[in-house]
Amino acid sequence: MIITVIGLGLLGGSFALGLKAKHTGIHIIGVDNSATHAAQALRLGLADEVLPLEEAILKSDVVVLAVPVSAIARLILPVLDKLPENAMLIDFGSTKEQICSIAENHPRRKQFVAAHPIAGTEYSGPEAAFAALLYEKTMIICEKEKSAPAALALAEQLCRSLNMPLRYMQAAEHDLHLAYVSHLSHISSFALGITVLEKEQDEKNIFDMAGSGFSSTVRLAKSSPQMWAPIFSQNKKNVSQALDSYIAQLQRFKAAIDAEDEAQASALMAEANNIRRILG
Repeated sequence: MIITVIGLGLLGGSFALGLKAKHTGIHIIGVDNSATHAAQALRLGLADEVLPLEEAILKSDVVVLAVPVSAIARLILPVLDKLPENAMLIDFGSTKEQICSIAENHPRRKQFVAAHPIAGTEYSGPEAAFAALLYEKTMIICEKEKSAPAALALAEQLCRSLNMPLRYMQAAEHDLHLAYVSHLSHISSFALGITVLEKEQDEKNIFDMAGSGFSSTVRLAKSSPQMWAPIFSQNKKNVSQALDSYIAQLQRFKAAIDAEDEAQASALMAEANNIRRILG
């Protein structure tokens, strides 16, 4: 099977490495607009060869779009235009509604599977990729009824070979949920990082006192702006709604602290402790 991975970074590279670890006979063609990333991908074994976009697509059984969502939105129609008749296209975008809308009326829409692997780290680029990243991580597939049975089955087969549990939902539902459990988390981490960095300008020793709680909370602030800014833009309605809710909760905490109302602060924290029911 020939699989073209467009975008040889963390997700695309890890998908390639994971499949190569599980299957013999898979040939990975890489496509990347960075010559440095392309060279790294070849050196690290993420790709067996690197080709120009159109040439790679024409040779493919599967094409994977693993680039920022703004690039997916730009590339999905040109890729579908060139996709061989029996090939399948899958994207790994963290937003789905706009991407699905763009592909909606393309004559080869049925060859497209809209997907989102719930996996990642705060690092990016080919050197961040590793074979186990997607192993046992959930893959969300959106609008499966709009994909041809053969295309959907192939996407499912590849995911199951990595032991990825599959979830199915509509694109709008996906984007609403991800605004709260992923996109808001990243904004919160970015904002905390900026807040502490600004304070550090006045108090040079502040990071000497940073413990594991700070490190784990701010970890996502190291994530790629080139990846996340387009996600926030594409999902702006849901992200803005999530931010309104989050800011309201922050205001509740601020009011309790300003009033030295320990009972109210404790009640808020006890309410938050209910997350244990879900996350353990």
